[in-house]
Amino acid sequence: MSNRIVQYNLETIPEGAQPYSVTATTVRMGGRQTLRVTLTDEVSKGKPNVDFIDVPTFLRIPVEFKNGTLSVDILSSLRDDAPAYARGFAGLAYRISDHTDAFEAVYIRPLNGLKTQPEAPRDKRALQYFAYPDWKFDRLRQEYPDGRFEAGAHIGPGEWVNLSLDIDDIKLTAYVDGSECISLDKTKGTVITGDIGLFVDIGTEAFFSDLRITISN
Repeated sequence: MSNRIVQYNLETIPEGAQPYSVTATTVRMGGRQTLRVTLTDEVSKGKPNVDFIDVPTFLRIPVEFKNGTLSVDILSSLRDDAPAYARGFAGLAYRISDHTDAFEAVYIRPLNGLKTQPEAPRDKRALQYFAYPDWKFDRLRQEYPDGRFEAGAHIGPGEWVNLSLDIDDIKLTAYVDGSECISLDKTKGTVITGDIGLFVDIGTEAFFSDLRITISN
């Protein structure tokens, strides 16, 4: 059987999409018509680890996805009110459960990208995997000091970056601009069929374009 491909150019908000703690608007950026996604002002003033930081902050798109490939172009930078620890967090959530109480995600941190010449250990923290609710970035770092759930990447803020994910049950390979950055034989999420999300976090203004979803049969 052939795979099923679902594409969104993101020049408009996809039909049925729902914002969770974010606003989504169509704007022109970097020569493209895109979706701008950022946390609401109310959420941005909330509590860390409650209102933001590896929680459901995304534009949820109704797609029945379990395994396959996800690809999207992202241009990410900081808001004027970004806290000092903000890094331009933006990426893809997937397998979002019906009640939004579980999902997995991979996001970029462009301000940790090698183009910014960050000091160690930030030079190995431009890309991050996490699984909500139990396996956020801080727990992953603590329990896996080898850093297997994050990686460096040759990126920087304010430029288009392609993020691609190959997902096969508990296996994940994440690519940035075609270069393999993270390869996991055992992820931390539950293998379910769920929706896709355009994910952002604190202090981020992100623009998304050309979302392509390949669903394995």
